[in-house]
Amino acid sequence: MLEHFQPLIDAADGVDLTDPAAARETLKSRLDPESEAGRAVSASLVALLEEGRVADRGAPPVRFSRAAKATEETSGFSIDVVDMTGPGPLHRHPNGEVNWCIALEGAPTFDGEGPGWVVEPPGSEHVPTVADGRMLIVYLLPEGAIEFVQG
Repeated sequence: MLEHFQPLIDAADGVDLTDPAAARETLKSRLDPESEAGRAVSASLVALLEEGRVADRGAPPVRFSRAAKATEETSGFSIDVVDMTGPGPLHRHPNGEVNWCIALEGAPTFDGEGPGWVVEPPGSEHVPTVADGRMLIVYLLPEGAIEFVQG
């Protein structure tokens, strides 16, 4: 299944996440969500969701799954896939977070951002929230580092 995520891994590999806007531009230059390749990646991931191979745990507003642990094969990223329609759990990103967001229903935003790349810098903390629809989100976590915070 890793082949479905490889274009995202390749795009995120080596990107400096300390400046989210610059990181997002770098990611977009490597894999533009609106390009033919970007649309193909999104279609492939939506097919995995429809087949029940990802985001098959939990209950709305957050269904989730881990597609891969952080390994050399994943360039040190863990890969989580989430089908969201609302808020998720408060958490911190010790090493940052790279997200590939796909609109599934409505005109959704993820933390106020539309579909495409969303970057959280190292040390950031948030309640991930999808508003105005439904999104499929692939979370790439450097070294698999995430800390859930008691709210």
